[in-house]
Amino acid sequence: MNDIAEDEIAGYVAQVREALGGVPESTREELLEDLPEHLAEVLAEGNGTLVERLGAPSAYAAELLAAAGLHLPSRRDHVSDLRERLLRRLRAADLRVGPVLGYPRASEFLVLLRPAWWVLRGYLFAMVVAHLLDGSDRVGLLPRVDGSLLFAVILLGGSVVGSIWLGRRGTPTGLWPRYTYYAATAVLILFALIGFGAADLDTRSPAYVDATYSGSSGYENVRDVFVYDSQGRLVEDAQLYDQSGNPIQLGSQYCGDTESGETWTSWHRGYPRCPEKNPFRSPAPSGDPLPSQSPSPAPSLSGPAPAPSASVSGPAPAPSPSPGR
Repeated sequence: MNDIAEDEIAGYVAQVREALGGVPESTREELLEDLPEHLAEVLAEGNGTLVERLGAPSAYAAELLAAAGLHLPSRRDHVSDLRERLLRRLRAADLRVGPVLGYPRASEFLVLLRPAWWVLRGYLFAMVVAHLLDGSDRVGLLPRVDGSLLFAVILLGGSVVGSIWLGRRGTPTGLWPRYTYYAATAVLILFALIGFGAADLDTRSPAYVDATYSGSSGYENVRDVFVYDSQGRLVEDAQLYDQSGNPIQLGSQYCGDTESGETWTSWHRGYPRCPEKNPFRSPAPSGDPLPSQSPSPAPSLSGPAPAPSASVSGPAPAPSPSPGR
């Protein structure tokens, strides 16, 4: 047998082995034990490649399985096998954890917790509904919508009663209803983990009042902001930011005159919006203004100033008489 024929046989056998990948290894090796010799005889009988005479390797693998009374495992078989292995591990864990809880099996202890789970499931469902209706990012202890306590109590009570009723009926029997039931339970558990984590983070974080909140923050009546430096001078067009770099927005863009009632829009980018309303501006002097004093001239830097010369516009003083005359 030449090298070309040997390569063709080896390649064909490898593809048949790959097609039998889902068969147990011992069975696969038994089916392939005499295959190279059989392929060599097929090539020696006449012209044509192995694929032309025997068909594709996958088809030949199916014929081998049919002759042995076997079949290739389908995807459903793989899922069933995986499910069976998972159930075996769960049953083993059930037996190991049970004595720790004081029961032969852990599942016997979990059965006692079913009523508590029904109540918790109703509470979580009410929280999910309130979050979808309210759209708030903050998670509270009650399923409020627009801050309504009455709505929260009604929604919570109805959800808990409905969850208990559903729990007493047992797990749905149909395939898709059962999968829907399990999927909804998984969503509720995931929501609970996220919600409780967010609530715990809020309680551990330092208190921070949003200045733009139009509730009981203490800033709802602020109309303008005036910033002063260390010398008490007004800083115009000041920008305000919080510790995260977010701009703090207070007041409005409108200014008004209390005496005339006239209002106008301020185009200042920062604070104050209305600088003329400065509450700490020095009051205007009453009565006659004080005379202004001109500032003293700055001294010359080129040297000492020359002494002033005597005036020559008037008559010269008479000379004093000399002594002895």
